[in-house]
Amino acid sequence: MSPITGILLKLGSVFLFTVMAAILKATAATVPAGEQMFFRSLFAIPVILAWLWSRGELATGLRTTDPMSHVYRGIVGSLAMGTSFAGLGLLPFPEATALGYAMPLLTVIFAGMFLAEQVRGFRMSMVAIGLVGVLIVLSPRLSMQASSVTIGETLGAILTLTGAAFGALAQIFISRMIQTERTAAVVFWFSVTATVLSLVTLPFGWVVPDLSTFALLVACGIIGGVAQIMLTSAYRYADASLVAPFDYGSMLMALAIGWFVFGEGASPRMLVGAAVIIAAGVAIIWRERQLGISRARRAGTPR
Repeated sequence: MSPITGILLKLGSVFLFTVMAAILKATAATVPAGEQMFFRSLFAIPVILAWLWSRGELATGLRTTDPMSHVYRGIVGSLAMGTSFAGLGLLPFPEATALGYAMPLLTVIFAGMFLAEQVRGFRMSMVAIGLVGVLIVLSPRLSMQASSVTIGETLGAILTLTGAAFGALAQIFISRMIQTERTAAVVFWFSVTATVLSLVTLPFGWVVPDLSTFALLVACGIIGGVAQIMLTSAYRYADASLVAPFDYGSMLMALAIGWFVFGEGASPRMLVGAAVIIAAGVAIIWRERQLGISRARRAGTPR
């Protein structure tokens, strides 16, 4: 265990995922979400294979004992990716980032529903508070009264939340799969499945990108693959409860990118809503860490 290494890897992955999202938003005006998903998934595959080869795990890392679980996870994950990419193109960058934080809150709910996990009062209270934060961020889109609100942005908010819901369902699939499947196999076969499924959208308006856009889309896939590897590696060096809160560092990055790259400001209401969502998420993570420490002490496990 090396907590500092784990934290640095997590921050690196958060930074790269935010850059990837910025590239997706920059190309959204000309490239449909399905085509973006194709590039994001396809060009992550060579990165993942190179990583496995460097670790000497290429022969064993891709084996699976349950191929259909990868298909189901791939379908749900692809729906999450496609809807969130579409929402990203319609919303201001910081707002899309803030709404994406609904995913871990929904994961708690779905874990109780589908995994029969015991979700106690504290976690449910924090989930409720976090969802209030989501409503604060959403409130201008729901009212449709402000002159600055457009139907496109309202649709973008709906798509982003739909992506968060599918993403939470994908986490439920993953939590089951990792009991029998290697992490590398989960990551690799998802990229393969998403690449294939993205071709379903081919009749709905794919374009031939110009050279600069093509380069950005390829970079998006490579960056996404590297970010996924850094994220996976972070949990090898530090406890999940330690590195998980650094996910929310993407909000600061999104604010900076939104302002300097896209000329998008963040309203006070959006900032308040984002702060509520982040506070609820961090509280859940902190509580789980405390419970984990308590369980380890009772079991006599040194930490």
